[in-house]
Amino acid sequence: MSDAKPKPTAADKRQKKAAARLYAVQALFQMEASGQPADRVAREFETYRFGAVYDEDEMAEGDLDLFRQIVDEAVNWQAKVDQMTDRALVAKWPIARIDPVLRALFRAAGAELVATTTPPKVVITEFVDIARAFFPDGKEPKFVNAVLDHMAREARPEAF
Repeated sequence: MSDAKPKPTAADKRQKKAAARLYAVQALFQMEASGQPADRVAREFETYRFGAVYDEDEMAEGDLDLFRQIVDEAVNWQAKVDQMTDRALVAKWPIARIDPVLRALFRAAGAELVATTTPPKVVITEFVDIARAFFPDGKEPKFVNAVLDHMAREARPEAF
């Protein structure tokens, strides 16, 4: 008998990427709320969140490389992403006035749009799903979809 782990399926890989995106949004939110630097928050997530068990609920394993890339790029490209977000929002609602969870979500999604080759439609779908997780009964997922669509068209017009 072999002790080798079974090869991850495409569904396993998608789940790990989805978890990484969720963790990146949470990490960016925590950075803003606590004022802690990215490297410290990222280490905390990698050590205590990825695969952790809380009251018998196991947290998903995330794609560590994607998590690190999104957090790092969100910090590196924050000014550009915030400007893209501002342009996608109505004039009366600059990014500073929106919910901090949505701000973290837009920064994570914007970083992935600006700094990766992930197809924009995948980025939009994944982050709208995250918005549904945070706001299951609200209008926020539709709002997120509209803003990210605008941001994607600006960041990667060749994809449309």
